[in-house]
Amino acid sequence: MTAHDHDRHDEHDQHGEYQREDGAGHVSTGTKKAGETADAAAIPELVIISGMSGAGRSTAAKCLEDLGWFVVDNLPPALIPTMVELGARSQGNVARIAVVVDVRGRQFFDALRESLAALDAQQVTRRIVFLESSDDALVRRFESVRRPHPLQGDGRITDGIAAERDLLRELRGDADLVIDTSSLNVHELRAKMDAQFAGDEEPELRATVMSFGFKYGLPVDADLVVDMRFLPNPHWVPELRPFTGLNEEVSAYVFNQPGAKEFLDRYTELLQLIAAGYRREGKRYVTIAVGCTGGKHRSVATSEKLAARLASEGVETVVVHRDMGRE
Repeated sequence: MTAHDHDRHDEHDQHGEYQREDGAGHVSTGTKKAGETADAAAIPELVIISGMSGAGRSTAAKCLEDLGWFVVDNLPPALIPTMVELGARSQGNVARIAVVVDVRGRQFFDALRESLAALDAQQVTRRIVFLESSDDALVRRFESVRRPHPLQGDGRITDGIAAERDLLRELRGDADLVIDTSSLNVHELRAKMDAQFAGDEEPELRATVMSFGFKYGLPVDADLVVDMRFLPNPHWVPELRPFTGLNEEVSAYVFNQPGAKEFLDRYTELLQLIAAGYRREGKRYVTIAVGCTGGKHRSVATSEKLAARLASEGVETVVVHRDMGRE
């Protein structure tokens, strides 16, 4: 595992419904009138993530984000009470906040102690998660990606690590949870975070089902690829050629072909097996690419059916038709 793996900077209808990607994002928030006091019950739960650079702060933060937390990376410590206050005014829309605090804040870092005192005065439920790692592991991670340590200046990586340890010593002593990632890979770190914060809930899996045309190339972000060219092409049926796989007649034509329905049933069963494994490994997102020649008929119809199946089984699903309308 490298520093890039660990400190990489880092979609939803449920219960049988899925979304089509339209390229627009909408966020709904609630606010109270100026001067109105937030109910104590509405004060968000807070987790502060800190620790050594290269030890996995961003991986830990991403894990909480996948569990539904509102995550802010590299927030100046002086602004943490303000963030909690804004969450309290959101009418329950922001119930859990995680902030990443690290030496990138430098001049702001000294304000953390004052902010923690202010949070305690407000009776905010807070936890500090500190990511630790051995010097040898940190050096290997920085060297593997040829990145300098943020505090090494003109010195060596080890100089930066030593300076950071000294700066973070007091915070480490106050931490509620210390995780040593020296011998952990990304999946093992995520499993530890899940064990602490997921409760008894099974980790959610979110799927993107993407139709595409092979003649335009494979999607580079695909985890799984399905080839629907074993079915007859509606392109060669004159009355169907102008339509797409979103059209009912095209979909009926595709799934009336021998093997089409059987394929959908068997592949859905296979995805159930894969999804269980992904959850065990801490993988939260999967992109399933469904291809045909041009990405217009067979792949579109199959993507729609497959997405509906996944959504009916509780998988949060988004459908994207990458090449539809491209010809």
